Amino acid sequence: MAVFVALGAFLMTLFGGWTAQRVTDRRHLVLGLAGGLMLGVVGLDLLPEAMEASGEKVFGVPQALLLFVGGFLLAHVVERLLAVRQAAHGVGADERVPQVGLTAAAAMVAHSLMDGIALGAAFQVGGGMGATVALAVITHDFADGFNTYTITSLYGNARRKAITMLILDALAPIVGAASTLLFTLPEELLGSYLGFFGGALLYLAAAEILPEAHHEHPARSTLFCTVAGVAFIWLVVGASGG
Repeated sequence: MAVFVALGAFLMTLFGGWTAQRVTDRRHLVLGLAGGLMLGVVGLDLLPEAMEASGEKVFGVPQALLLFVGGFLLAHVVERLLAVRQAAHGVGADERVPQVGLTAAAAMVAHSLMDGIALGAAFQVGGGMGATVALAVITHDFADGFNTYTITSLYGNARRKAITMLILDALAPIVGAASTLLFTLPEELLGSYLGFFGGALLYLAAAEILPEAHHEHPARSTLFCTVAGVAFIWLVVGASGG
């Protein structure tokens, strides 16, 4: 059943990526929406789940929050190191580093894999729990597909690579759901992962996606798309019961 439901996530992810491709003539709106979706996913979905699943404190600070900050810092360090490496080869400081986009997209694929694992684990608990998680996974996989294609393209990667990463992101929930037939991921490990991934995703949204969205088009419509992205994730979280 979990694998069958994951097929819905597969289609929704592809639809999200297709939507991102079709509105390239409104690139600033796409980026504004992507930034809002990412901010909503991190603040309203990933971080609360991480805190609930991995609440142990390390020197007075919850482990999930430490990993959240660690993910943010690692994303920043990786981007700066790659930028320095590109500059050493004569690339301008204002030019995008394709490897950053591919790394971020790979993290999105890993997240979708975890979505599939969570889906399979939920159906092991019971049909009601499985249905609730399925609603959340399928709905927010639209945002995952949208963001995966947008991030890969934003950093100067060819359309072929962006589509490849989109397809991998779409397949990941199916693989994750199928893997739960073999093992179960400990809740604490899942919480730690969510905190770390949330920090990295927040860095991309705040330091890259949103500034780029407003760089050439500081319009109110772009800001509206960002707010709409956050509101959409809020509705998804609310509809799925948090």
